[in-house]
Amino acid sequence: MTNLINRGSQVTMHFSIVLEDGTAAESTKVHNKPARFVMGDGSLTENFEVCLLGLKEGDKRSFKLAPEDAFGQPNPDNIYYLDRTKFAADTPAEVGNIITFAQPDGNELPGIVREVVGDSVTVDFNHPLTGLTVIFEVEIISVENLN
Repeated sequence: MTNLINRGSQVTMHFSIVLEDGTAAESTKVHNKPARFVMGDGSLTENFEVCLLGLKEGDKRSFKLAPEDAFGQPNPDNIYYLDRTKFAADTPAEVGNIITFAQPDGNELPGIVREVVGDSVTVDFNHPLTGLTVIFEVEIISVENLN
């Protein structure tokens, strides 16, 4: 009997996230390391999980997701203006650089330098795919229903 993906299923799959222009943003196939997770464990957003419901081993599908259904719209509260003195020589404040900032809880948060004007550096902490329509391509390797 073939298991269908539902809430609580353990799923192993390859996935790719591709931009509308065909640019690959992320793929588990690059290093041949499929993703393994339990539906509902928070590994994927709810909207990505909805795409998987009812699929089975061997299925290959492609889903086009609007920004609201993928990584959301940019949040202006995630834009920070930092003093240039906060940047070291090995992590210069140059537009386009992705710099990881240590957080008080020990985690690290990547930010993209968006603008440098004088001593003011604009850093965007929104997910890099925020605001973009993406194509979510999946290949289901296995489905195990745990309940």
